[in-house]
Amino acid sequence: MWTKAELRQVIDCGTIEWRKHVLVRMMERGISRCEVLDAVRDGEMIESYSEDRPFASALLHAPGPPPLHVVTALDLTSETCFIITTYRTDEIHFEPDLKTRRPR
Repeated sequence: MWTKAELRQVIDCGTIEWRKHVLVRMMERGISRCEVLDAVRDGEMIESYSEDRPFASALLHAPGPPPLHVVTALDLTSETCFIITTYRTDEIHFEPDLKTRRPR
């Protein structure tokens, strides 16, 4: 699994690929590219999905306001960050810290 430092390096010097899904969701949810990039660059990694394919991914939390979650994957070989999806988090799905998932 990649580290936050590796992600920041790719964001600053590599390639960012915006998946179609995230662009649609951003439009629907009124989330800007700037908000997403700030969350990816400065947010906290709260979940990691090392088994995801073709690249390991992670859920990042930016406290906001308003709080934002971003799922991103990283290909260290090509130095590409894939922005997969984003949403404004809430206490329906997460505990009051907005980082811990509520049990289903």
